[in-house]
Amino acid sequence: MINKDRITLIGLPPSPYTRKMIALLRYRQIPYQVIWGSPHDTFKNKGIFNDLGIEAPKPALLPTFILPNDKGEFETVTDSTPIIRRLEDDFKKRSVIPENPALCFLNYLLEDFGDEWVTKYMFHYRWHFDEDADNASSILPLHNKVDLADDAWQLFKDSIGSRQIERLRVVGSNDVTAPIIEKSYKRFLKIMENHLSNFPFLFGYRPSSADFAIYGQLTQLIGLDPTSRAIAHKLSLRTTAWVDNMEDMSGLNPNENPWETFETLSENMKPILEEIGRAYVPALLANSRAIENGEEVWETEIDGAKWSQNTFNYQAKCLQWINAEFFSLSSDDQKRILDLFNGTGCEKLLIKEQ
Repeated sequence: MINKDRITLIGLPPSPYTRKMIALLRYRQIPYQVIWGSPHDTFKNKGIFNDLGIEAPKPALLPTFILPNDKGEFETVTDSTPIIRRLEDDFKKRSVIPENPALCFLNYLLEDFGDEWVTKYMFHYRWHFDEDADNASSILPLHNKVDLADDAWQLFKDSIGSRQIERLRVVGSNDVTAPIIEKSYKRFLKIMENHLSNFPFLFGYRPSSADFAIYGQLTQLIGLDPTSRAIAHKLSLRTTAWVDNMEDMSGLNPNENPWETFETLSENMKPILEEIGRAYVPALLANSRAIENGEEVWETEIDGAKWSQNTFNYQAKCLQWINAEFFSLSSDDQKRILDLFNGTGCEKLLIKEQ
């Protein structure tokens, strides 16, 4: 079960973060094996993990990697962003992190945007509309067990549907915020359509970790969920094709396909930065303020409308990490970023030196 010559991860196809990491491993040509399933069920049913003294992750997130710690003992590891940076240290070839420090920071920001805001599109479109919710709750149980008996299938369908629809509040999706999320998704698709008419990837001619983060969410929005898929086909066929291509970029030679320069990319980056500043930045800042004040709910105005949802500690950490990345830059690179951010709303992210 555990092969020391290849990385082991546990995941499921409807998980955007699983798809993010598998595509990244393929591109980087890092040997891996996937155990399809949830971490909870896998650790419950696979005695070998107990035999090796490997404990189930808490919380049980997808994907779960099984990697050696400093003592050479296997342990479960979650959270795709730090895992990607660990893989950069362990495997030197075919990097997904731009070498230019300013581009490296932008890549970090866009990866975070994909993981934390584009995922709101995904969860909203999957569970807000009846057709999409019925589609997802019908197919998701089969990813765990394709030969599930019909009566058990129906039970799982009912259970998953009701549980996930209830969790819409976690991402802030409701009848009031639905128009904000949907307008942002449509703007984002148009931004991607324009960008992909100039470059095949976010930072030029080779994929970055931000590409894989956004790809992961779009595998669901374009690949599984009917309403968001129809919108994407109408607004951005380039993005639709890009998602298909991103699944396996193992044949791309990065030595022949360089990162573009910061100066060349700056104008092309403006629209996506404006979307981040318009939608994601107000959410990050309001969430952080509420947590600092000990409040359980944050409220703010996003895109001219009221938004309210429960606070989320992880996203407060995201804001801290973005700032830490920025303030680790040289003064010259900080100035380049600030000049680029000016007027986009992203300048409000940079609160204070961490």
